Amino acid sequence: MKHFATEYVISDEDAENIVQDVFVELWENKEMLNMHMNLIAYLFTTIKNKCLNHMRHKIVVQNTATKMQEEYLISLRMNLDSLEAFDNKLFSDQDIEKIINRALDSLPEKCRTIFFMSKIEGKKQKEIAQELNISINTVGTQIGIAYKKLRTELKDYLPIMLFLLSL
Repeated sequence: MKHFATEYVISDEDAENIVQDVFVELWENKEMLNMHMNLIAYLFTTIKNKCLNHMRHKIVVQNTATKMQEEYLISLRMNLDSLEAFDNKLFSDQDIEKIINRALDSLPEKCRTIFFMSKIEGKKQKEIAQELNISINTVGTQIGIAYKKLRTELKDYLPIMLFLLSL
């Protein structure tokens, strides 16, 4: 039976586990066994079904891992391209400050205020909500809007954006 399972799941360890699971289930449900039942056919059918389930699961896991790796590689390529395009000599401290201020100034006033209170002053969302007499959800929404707008404004300046978002 292990040899049968190994033909499909390839791994000896997986095949052993499948066969062992089938026998454990058989033992746990021994009262259900019918004396007129073809035990060999039952065991091989159960092992076949467990192998199918195992292989389907492995395929899902592998596809997920592949997709995550592809997304990671895309992210790495974007970061690499951005860093290669980023020339430190092009920007003085004043230029970087201008870029950041221009991006922050593009935020709506309330959004900018909430973002400053959260990221510059280091206040918690609850404190900001109480101080401005607004809900915590509004604070979270405004910070989300700020991040989205800053991402758009600073898309060509990934290192600056990463710095801002890490505040």
